[in-house]
Amino acid sequence: MSEPKKIIFSRLYGQYYAMVLQLALGFVKGNRDQAEDLTQEVFIQVWNHLEGFRGQSSYKTWIYRITVNSCLGFLKKSKREAELQDPMQLSHEQLSEEEDSSQKTLDELYRALGKLDDLDRLIVSMLLEELPYEEISEVLGISASNLRVKIHRVKKKLKKLMNHE
Repeated sequence: MSEPKKIIFSRLYGQYYAMVLQLALGFVKGNRDQAEDLTQEVFIQVWNHLEGFRGQSSYKTWIYRITVNSCLGFLKKSKREAELQDPMQLSHEQLSEEEDSSQKTLDELYRALGKLDDLDRLIVSMLLEELPYEEISEVLGISASNLRVKIHRVKKKLKKLMNHE
């Protein structure tokens, strides 16, 4: 690493913060506080592992992988905790949150995204970030043609969920 760690980290943080936050929002169904916590956790991991970055992929791909792994770990932990909580208490907390009328469509989208499985949510998030198919297939470890099939299926699922079919 020719540049000091602080400079590289600052550049990565500035360049990829919005991407990480957007991906986290998709995983936590639009809960901004949880997404910001996850984003912070991702960048703590980036800082801790920056010196070990081997350059076998781009920083963007590397940070995506860290983000996905952090989000999946968070979801697993949340599912375990939810099983221990009273389901009525959880739904009451969700209902007590206020929604702006301008946020309703966005919230509906996040709810629909939340009903997708983890891989489908990840694909949608990366598409929203306008990543090239080659980069998405590299992150997911699948072929570009397989990715196109998955995207087609995800779009159909999302359309059904948004139309309440």
